[in-house]
Amino acid sequence: MQAIRALCVYCGSSGAVAAPYRAAASELGACLAAAGIEIVFGGGRVGLMGLLADAALAAGGRVTGIIPARLRDKELAHQGVSELLVVGSMHERKQLMAERADAFAVLPGGIGTLDELFDSLSWKQLGLHAKPIFLVDIDGYWASLRALLDHIVERGFATQKTGALMQVVPSVAALMAAVGDTAGPAGSLASELF
Repeated sequence: MQAIRALCVYCGSSGAVAAPYRAAASELGACLAAAGIEIVFGGGRVGLMGLLADAALAAGGRVTGIIPARLRDKELAHQGVSELLVVGSMHERKQLMAERADAFAVLPGGIGTLDELFDSLSWKQLGLHAKPIFLVDIDGYWASLRALLDHIVERGFATQKTGALMQVVPSVAALMAAVGDTAGPAGSLASELF
């Protein structure tokens, strides 16, 4: 496995969420900056996205935001990031985020976060990439999703291999330990997608 030099982080744009989720986003931003790992994210300055980016930038990290033109104003595009790319559609956003990252981390979020997670999982299942996917289960947030995935396997709509598509970690510290197992100066995995 090559080094993780850029991590795509999927997370919610809502700020009306419990303190542990907000704290995890800020913690992750600071930890990634300290580790010298670039953040690739959805480009918003609100909710967990904004907290993640703000913490990384405050710690001297590199942050790339990718946001569709239609959402630029609705999600209040983060103008302070290292690089802000405005694209034409959600599909372009997800593809570019995936291409620019070596791995994916999924913090708590809503429907948009689920959409991004499932795209990454299905692309991996289809062999379009082999990048690590980390589901960060802060305060048990993803327990129901994990149960649903088990149910899908039990009913025969997915194979037992489905569970191997991602690694579940319970905290930012556990995520950083997992990322650290692959982090280092080697080249990017980004070319593996598409």
